[in-house]
Amino acid sequence: QVNLVESGGGSVQPGGSLRLSCLSTGPSFSDYAMAWFRQAPRLEREFVAAIAWRGGGTAYADSVKGRFTVSRDNTKNTMHLEMNALEPNDTAVYYCARRSNRWGPYSRHVEGYNYWGQGTQVTVSS
Repeated sequence: QVNLVESGGGSVQPGGSLRLSCLSTGPSFSDYAMAWFRQAPRLEREFVAAIAWRGGGTAYADSVKGRFTVSRDNTKNTMHLEMNALEPNDTAVYYCARRSNRWGPYSRHVEGYNYWGQGTQVTVSS
């Protein structure tokens, strides 16, 4: 049984920062790649960032490169997303997701993940 819970969302002005966290309960967190996705109203759920189960490899959507940093702490079963220089287009519900295949590489696609959190709202406006 796996449960993912996001936290850290909120409302900020453009240029501000937020740090999102994802806590995983259940076994084998360190064996799975993890990712962040986001979904704005009326839009498709889109890839944001991912991190390999071995911890070193990361991937980012072009829209967030240089502004967001994904990390994980396998001793605490947590994944984080540092979000800097936030823009209004970053407004969305952000979801934590676990890769479907144990020891598999990270994926940029929704279908590559089979466990999802309920999401945390990020709103960027002036």
